[in-house]
Amino acid sequence: MKIKLTSLFFMAGIASAVAQQEPNTAASKPVDSVALKAVTVDAPASEKQTPALTQEQMAEIQKKTLENQKEAERIKADAEAKAKAVEKEQRRLEKEQRKFEKQQDRIADAEKDVIKLKEKINKQNERLEKMNERLAKDKRKGKLTDIEIDKENIKISKKQIEIKELQEDLDDAEKKLNKLRN
Repeated sequence: MKIKLTSLFFMAGIASAVAQQEPNTAASKPVDSVALKAVTVDAPASEKQTPALTQEQMAEIQKKTLENQKEAERIKADAEAKAKAVEKEQRRLEKEQRKFEKQQDRIADAEKDVIKLKEKINKQNERLEKMNERLAKDKRKGKLTDIEIDKENIKISKKQIEIKELQEDLDDAEKKLNKLRN
């Protein structure tokens, strides 16, 4: 065993002496001390030189780069145009929505007006009936003079005129409502 170890050390010493005598090159050749086999190591990739491009190759690369840039600009312009179109369509739809909401508000207001006028007419008709009943009752009892009866008849006539005006307003409001609905 001692013989094997000494021979191994001896060979390692020879290998290191040989390595010191060889000049340094780009590719160093380390020696494996166990097998005494030379291993070559390639130079690092950064030390390798890239091949020079010809003028035609450079022109071709520039041409392709320019085409790619133009294509990218065209795609960008198309995307911007589509975005503008979408935005414009969205504004148009929002405008239509606001217009529709305004129309619905107008219809609702017109319906409220019609309802209020109908309620007023009903109240005025009730008051007119009460006035007629009171006049008839007072006439039967003989409490009223001819002048008072004429005054009450004038009040009743005014109330009837007022009801007719309200009825005309109601007709106009219903026409307006129908017009808004169509």
